[in-house]
This record gives sequence, C-alpha cells and structure tokens, in this order.
Amino acid sequence: MTKMADSGSSVEITEGCRLPVLRKNQEHEDEWPLAEILSVKEVSGRKLYYVHYIDFNKRLDEWVTADRLDMKKLQFPKKEAKTPTKNGLPGSRPSSPEREVVNLYCTSCCLSHTLNIPQHTQFWWHHFTIENYSVSNNICLLQKRKVETVPLATQVSPATPVPSLPSSAEASQASVFPANGTARRLIPSQPGRKRKANCGGTDEDSQDSSDGIPTAPRMTGSLVSDRSHDDIVTRMKNIECIELGRHRLKPWYFSPYPQELTALPILYLCEFCLKYLKSLKCLQRHLTKCNLRHPPGNEIYRKGTISFFEIDGRKNKTYSQNLCLLAKCFLDHKTLYYDTDPFLFYVMTEYDSKGFHIVGYFSKEKESTEDYNVACILTLPPYQRRGYGKLLIEFSYELSKVEGKTGTPEKPLSDLGLLSYRSYWSQTILEILMDLKPDNGERPQITINEISEITSVKKEDVISTLQYLNLINYYKGQYILTLSEDIVDGHERAMQKRHLRIDPKCLHFTPKDWSKRGKW
Repeated sequence: MTKMADSGSSVEITEGCRLPVLRKNQEHEDEWPLAEILSVKEVSGRKLYYVHYIDFNKRLDEWVTADRLDMKKLQFPKKEAKTPTKNGLPGSRPSSPEREVVNLYCTSCCLSHTLNIPQHTQFWWHHFTIENYSVSNNICLLQKRKVETVPLATQVSPATPVPSLPSSAEASQASVFPANGTARRLIPSQPGRKRKANCGGTDEDSQDSSDGIPTAPRMTGSLVSDRSHDDIVTRMKNIECIELGRHRLKPWYFSPYPQELTALPILYLCEFCLKYLKSLKCLQRHLTKCNLRHPPGNEIYRKGTISFFEIDGRKNKTYSQNLCLLAKCFLDHKTLYYDTDPFLFYVMTEYDSKGFHIVGYFSKEKESTEDYNVACILTLPPYQRRGYGKLLIEFSYELSKVEGKTGTPEKPLSDLGLLSYRSYWSQTILEILMDLKPDNGERPQITINEISEITSVKKEDVISTLQYLNLINYYKGQYILTLSEDIVDGHERAMQKRHLRIDPKCLHFTPKDWSKRGKW
C-alpha cells in the first residue's frame, strides 16, 4: 500500500511523491487532480514543484507553488522491490512471467475485428457493394467467417492501453439501425489502467522476433518515439517561451535545444530560417543578415495567401533540423533525428507584405515501405482551430493522388492528430457517398477499393472510419451501410464551416522515384 503523510507532521516533499494539486479546468472551476512531483527547485527563497497530472496529457505539466498542494493526502513513493530470484537461489535470474492472452482491439485502425463483413454489403437509401477484402498482415486480416489472430507485440504500442474486444454478436447487436432513425455509435469497452509492460515496440520501431527480442535495427526513417528511454529530463518542459515572429509560444513538451538556452526566459527564433538565438538583440542583428523571406526549397502550391514549400532534408539540413527542434516542442510521441536526409518537409505558409510566415508542416519519408504519406504533422498553436490542420492533411493526400498511391499517417497519432484525421476521413468519405447519383433508376453502388482510389486513403482507414461513424449496421440478416439524418445534417454543417480547401489546379508537383537514385 502507498504510505500517506501524517497531516500533523512537517514533511518534505521529494521527487516521486503524489498528492492532489489545485488547477483550473476548462470551465475555469477549481479541481484537485492527483499529480506526481517530478522536480523541486528553489527560486528567491521559495520552493517550486514541477507536477505531472496523472491521467492528463503532459502538455498540462507545470511549475506550482506550495500553496496549491494538498499536503493532507501526500503519498510517498514506493520503495523499489528487490529483484526476485528463480527458485529462491541467489544469483539466479527471475523466471519469465506467463504470457497474458489479450483480446485484440486494433489501435492502428480503431476497428473491432470480430465484425464479419460479407461480400455484398448494402447501403440504406443508397446501395453499395463492399468487396471481400484482406488487409495487410501487419495490421489485421478480415475474412468472411474466420478472424486470424494477430501477434500482439507487432500491433500495440507500449504507451497504448489494450481494451477488450467485443464479440461478433455484441458488435452486431450494438450496430443495428434503430427505429428512430438515429444511428448509435459502437463504443468499445473502456481500457483498463494497466499497460502491457513488455509488449515491445510497434513494427514501426523495430523488427521483433516472436519472443520480443529485436532481430535487427529498423533501417527506415520512422519518427515514432521509443518511450522506453524516457527519463526525468525528457519528461519536463525545458523551454519557458519561444518568440517566433509576432507570436510568443509556450512549448508543451521537451525539445533538445542546447542546454545553455534552456535557462533563458525567452528563446528567440528567426521565423524564416528558424535559427535560434539567445536575445532580442542577437535576433535583430541576425535579421539584418538573413536574406530568407520564405522557407528554402521549391514553392509547389499557391492559392491566395497560402503557399506550400517542398524542402529536401538532405539539401537543406540546417533548416530541417531547426524545424524538427521547433516541432518537438509540440509533439511528444515522436523522436528527433538530426539525420534528416531520408525525409521531405512540406511547410505551409501565410503570405503578407513582410514575407511567408510558417503556419505548420508535415514530413514524409522519401521511401516508405509501409505506404506512409506523413511521418510528423503539426499546426503551430497560434493557427490551430482555424482549419489549417485539415488543410495540411488534405494536401498530403493530394500529393498521394499525384503519385498514384494510397497513403496513411505513421502511427501512433497524437490525441489532436487522431481527432484531425478522423474528422478529415469522415468528411471526405461522406462527401463521396452523398454525391453519388442513381444509375438507370437503380440505387448506385461503390466499392471500398473505389473509395480508396478516389481519395488515396488506405482501405484500412476507410473501413475504420465507416466503423467509427457507425455506418456499418446489421439489418434483416445482412450487413448494410446506413446514413441517418443526423449524420447527413452534421456533415452538411461541418462542410459549411470548412472554407479552406486545396485546389488541385494550383499544385505544381512532380513526384520523384527515390528508389532509382543512388543518393537521396
């Protein structure tokens, strides 16, 4: 059991202690969530505590004063248990624990895979044909009557809880089209707090053998973060504030800027070359010498004030590294490589009389064996909730259309990234379904492959989106796709608010075959 502090005694709070901490919620009301003390420092004779709120995102971590701590419920850290020995013999290694069998819920595509979709699945009002399909083995395999088991170690990321998988009958019953015309969403059972300790990295991180031992290092340019190397330093924000052009940004996460810059109250960045400087005077002196007024590289898209620049990580290495350092302040689930050669960076800018100001970016591998069309994607905080994130996603799929490929973002996605992609996939697929016209008096049909080819969205993402929207339902002995009036009305309202769209006519992009090049 966790030790509780005696409220009447004076105790010293150390790193690792847990206790309720006062904070404001989204409604600006006081709440006391449980938090862990990560660090303690003294400034001007007053102690400050860096706290991480348990079950909250790390971007909410902050320094707090002692008056916000509830000392009556202080929990001291548990002592480390001694390493167990095999058969009680000293020097022996502990025996391996029994492997736990877990019902798999695919976190890559958010789809309950006990759902068996027959060859001809029809759509309510409009009828579509869904072909019998199988998804690549590294994600899942769907068949008509049989569900193949998938190795857990290659499917679930270490930081992802594993919820239980509903049975086929439960999935069918939960997705029946209701009488009142409103589709119900299939909600999987809530994941537990416990996480698999040794389920290994995803197949994006390493190529693991069946016993969890890496057989070979990953040779591609995946940016998925290996959370097993987290320490107390990387868990804490190290930059207080960043000034970028006319904006001041408060970082959310740790970024490996030089140590001497982390003690500064403000870190100054040139908004055109992203060079970091320690003072405003240094920035002003730099601006007199910096000739850039836009990101380096080729401008491949311009419509109105929005432009996209393609930047080669090998040709513009310094800019790419500075961009990664800035992005790491707002991306926690990705690692940072100083070797940017395998990547292309697509920077979105907004133009005014002073130049092209960075809004966001996404990166992608020059050669991706997993069909990833995005490695990292970020909209800077001043531009969030204005439609720019969806514009970045739409642009990445426009590039995939020109390349003649289907693409998917590299997993795992951040919480905000998952919301953006789900929204984009939903709107894109619903737009296609609602635009279909009757053919010779019959209701139109469309296959999953056709949706994937039109949108360049991978089949797994199409299926997961249909499941997320609860469009796949069971009716009179067969599976059908059902659009309720609520879905239609919600989609129409969302599209009225979506003013920023990519115009393919303004895209000037020629894809390169990087596999035929001797050097990137």
